[in-house]
Amino acid sequence: MNHTERATLDPVLWRAREAAFPPGQFVGQESFVTADEVLSLAARAGVAPGVRVLDLCCGVAGPGLHVTAELGCTYVGVDADPHAVLRGRRRAAERALAARVEVGRVPPLPPGEFDVVLLLETMLAFRDKADLVAQVAAALPVGGRFAFTVEEGAPLTASERAAMPASDTVWPVALPQLVSDLDAAGMQVTSVSACTASHLATVDGLLGAYRAFAPAISAVAGEEFADDLLRSHALWRTWLRTRRIRKFAVVAEKVAW
Repeated sequence: MNHTERATLDPVLWRAREAAFPPGQFVGQESFVTADEVLSLAARAGVAPGVRVLDLCCGVAGPGLHVTAELGCTYVGVDADPHAVLRGRRRAAERALAARVEVGRVPPLPPGEFDVVLLLETMLAFRDKADLVAQVAAALPVGGRFAFTVEEGAPLTASERAAMPASDTVWPVALPQLVSDLDAAGMQVTSVSACTASHLATVDGLLGAYRAFAPAISAVAGEEFADDLLRSHALWRTWLRTRRIRKFAVVAEKVAW
């Protein structure tokens, strides 16, 4: 998709997502988490004025900028998509926030030390979670926190992988395995909050909105893109409803070994 097509598609997707969330709960996220859930997770991770926050795979940085505005932290967002980063920078400038949004692929993590690392709704995309967790731990001082959402479940079967568009970015993990990976990196889980039910409600809203906006989405991005969007969200609805996948928001703290 070229720059012109993306610039035309983004407002359509924005309107669809905005329609899918309850009032006040959409802040630019391309995921299932609500604005209140983002703030709750950030608060449990100790985000506050003066706290240095690194937001990995931030997209247009909607949730991260929301956290920055509400909790007063110093924010750095990183994403591989230059178009998303440009939009994030513009939004940060418009709101006069103490925030930077940079282009970067993860891993590796950007240099520097941070008090909190956020990873919202993209743990799923990392096949090697042990390596990711180890790199996050290296960016944190003792007492630093890693706050993230995670899709918990067994690996996809061959038929599930064939049914899910972009399945090379869909790598659920068993919670005990993830806790073991965190422990091996010197991080101890301090908070776990279940969010399967709320994310199922969000998926229902998104699926309805994408169906309503399908003609407009197809006109810009093509029918295949629109069909994949609907198909993936229908699968997520089934998986969350049957608890094939469960969603959790987790905080882990780096401890001294």
